[in-house]
Order: sequence, then structure tokens, then C-alpha cells
Amino acid sequence: MEIKSFKTLPSTQKYVIQQLKDKKLFAPIAIIVEEQSAGVGSRDNDWSGGKGNFFASIAIHLESLPKDLALSSASIYFSYIMKQTLLELGEKLWLKWPNDFYKNDEKVGGTITQKVNDVLVCGIGINLKKSQNGYTALQSDITPELLLEKYLHALEKFPKWKHVFSEFEVEFELSRKFSVHIENYQTSLGDAQLCNDGSLIIGGKKVYSLR
Repeated sequence: MEIKSFKTLPSTQKYVIQQLKDKKLFAPIAIIVEEQSAGVGSRDNDWSGGKGNFFASIAIHLESLPKDLALSSASIYFSYIMKQTLLELGEKLWLKWPNDFYKNDEKVGGTITQKVNDVLVCGIGINLKKSQNGYTALQSDITPELLLEKYLHALEKFPKWKHVFSEFEVEFELSRKFSVHIENYQTSLGDAQLCNDGSLIIGGKKVYSLR
């Protein structure tokens, strides 16, 4: 996969999406940047920060993804593979439903996915070195470039969704002591039922993880 590196961008996600729409970039491609000033987080929050942290977006054709992967499962899928990559590099963290990276009880990063025609764009931000966005950091010696290389290598194997889900299903129990924002309301995950497609049933309503 081609990798393009930049010193700074407002947002890797916004950049890739606009370049795809303008037909100036084509999937598969990965963008990594040293500093990000207006990154996109969940619920349209900013995810910004300086050198040493991880800011990247990856564009992949939908047809390249596993046949059993529904778009509603994409955030969990891409996030869990990144979590596994970091674990193999010696970092201890877990994935809070659906797309937040946690070290113990503190958020260190997150994932956001968006479909552009027949391409899925996955943006990931992780505080590897230091926090400049109100969240904690891993205090890791891993370089963003090495992490991207390892992640793309893992991603190119495209494990089936059912294999990723079987592992995430066990880890989901860690999410139960937390809450998520659903339709602008903060909702506990304590009694949530995790479905096979990565969605949840909370209070009788089905909630999907795609962001």
C-alpha cells in the first residue's frame, strides 16, 4: 500500500476524503502526519496533537474487505486490529465499544470510519508520547511510522470478522462499567447486549457502532 507522509495537516481524515472525492488520491492508500491541528474525533470532537503521536488515515476498497464484514462493524474491526498490533509491540491497552483505545480506565485514542463511494476511510488517532487533547498518553517508545507499518501489515491479512468478533466479545465485558453517547444522551453499557454484527441492544433499541 502506498504511504504519503506530511509534516502537518488539519485532519488526515478530511484530507483523504476530499482527495478521494476530487480524484486526486486513489485507494488503497495511507496518509500519516507528524502534527494534526483539527483532527476529527467521535461526535465531531477535535483530535489534535504534536510530534510523536499517531495520526493516520487509510483508504481501502470495500471489495478488499472480508465478505462477512458489515459496514456497521467497520469501526470495531479496524480498531481491534490496531489494538492487537499495539499489544504485539508491548503496549497494554484495550478497546472500549465501539472505537476507543483505553489504557486501564483512561482513553488514549480512537478510530473513525466513513464510506466514500466504494472506498472505506479509516482515521486513527493515538496519544503515543504525550497528551495535548485532554486525554492520557501511552508514554510509548514506538514511532508512528513503525506503528503504521506494522498495522498495515496486519490489516493486509484481512482476518474474517467472525474471528475478530470472537475476541472482542470477551473484551467487551471491560466496557460495561462505562457509558457512551447515544442520540446525545449518555447511556450506561452495564446491561447492553452485544450482537454478532457489533451492534448493541440497549433498552430494547439496537445501536450501531459505525462512526
